[in-house]
Amino acid sequence: MNKVVSNAHEAIQPIESGSTIMLGGFGLNGIPENCIAALVQKGINQLTCISNNAGVDDFGLGLLLQKKQIKKMISSYVGENAEFERQLLNGELEVDLIPQGTLATRIQMAAMGIPAFYTPAGFGTEVAFGKEVRYFNNKPYLMELALHADFAIVKAWKGDTMGNLVFRKTTRNFSTSMAKAGNITIAEVEHLVQPGEIDPDDVHVAGIYVHKIFQGVNYEKRIEKRTVKIVDK
Repeated sequence: MNKVVSNAHEAIQPIESGSTIMLGGFGLNGIPENCIAALVQKGINQLTCISNNAGVDDFGLGLLLQKKQIKKMISSYVGENAEFERQLLNGELEVDLIPQGTLATRIQMAAMGIPAFYTPAGFGTEVAFGKEVRYFNNKPYLMELALHADFAIVKAWKGDTMGNLVFRKTTRNFSTSMAKAGNITIAEVEHLVQPGEIDPDDVHVAGIYVHKIFQGVNYEKRIEKRTVKIVDK
């Protein structure tokens, strides 16, 4: 099976309006910039997006929000996006806010083939509405379902033509589980190499999970909040 495609536009070709998509990254770190841009240009809509965050107004998933291409966001943190807030308050966007640990575990459970699990996070809050509650050692736990997607789109530091992926530092958050939880997984990488050029011990996601892979271009790698420290001399 040839998994290599030439660019993001070819990679996302199977994605249609109404799809559910997982998008990797943590904040703006390690997001699949090329594929997001291609989705914007393709113009499909009614998307359900599962992501740690909703980007910012002019970058990341914020670009899809600006074009009203997202119907529903499933996220844990959305505080940096004014357009997200506007659409939510005006009833233009469905939102499922999930505690970050619960979101990560729901994706991980899907990757492992486990349909549900119990967690204490969210008990006694709106998060618990409509969910089964069980007690373990006299402590209440909510049942949470595994979270699957039609497509998972991730960005890795390095990958080979067989689809084996290597991530760097915080870019591993969410992305490694998402790559295993989508029916079809698309990976864009900074460096595309030949099989054997990645030490097997360094592989974070095995190629068996990846269906399409390409070498990305022109990564901006924007910093969400730049913080500086003034040091007195």
